[in-house]
Amino acid sequence: MPKKASPRKRLSRQEKHNLDIEIGFIAGVILRDPNYVEALQILGDDYTRRGRFQEGLKIDEHLARLKPDDSHVHYNLACSYSLADRVELAMEALDRSLTLGYRDFKWLAEDPDLEGLRQHPLFRKIRAKIRTLQVKVR
Repeated sequence: MPKKASPRKRLSRQEKHNLDIEIGFIAGVILRDPNYVEALQILGDDYTRRGRFQEGLKIDEHLARLKPDDSHVHYNLACSYSLADRVELAMEALDRSLTLGYRDFKWLAEDPDLEGLRQHPLFRKIRAKIRTLQVKVR
């Protein structure tokens, strides 16, 4: 599963327009099949890129119900909670993601969606968990 695109990149007027068209199209597809995982992932990413964080969050929550054992789904859910400033829920989703096998620690340390979360005192628990999960190769 690809990484969720960051909403931090400023979009041109044309990019916004194209994204709005894609959102409308994918939303129509999902109306016909509300459990179409790949379409939901695209729509959630598009909402986030467009700055529509609450709508993206709803999509990610739905995906987490559809794919409860998918580490990337829970990682994206953590990003959505973080963007919505719901720190405790973001921490829970990120912890769940790590438990399920998410291991892209470099991206986790750089992901702009988690910037505010990394500054929060509760993030110490996540750092500690990451240290226990990292395998030292010699």
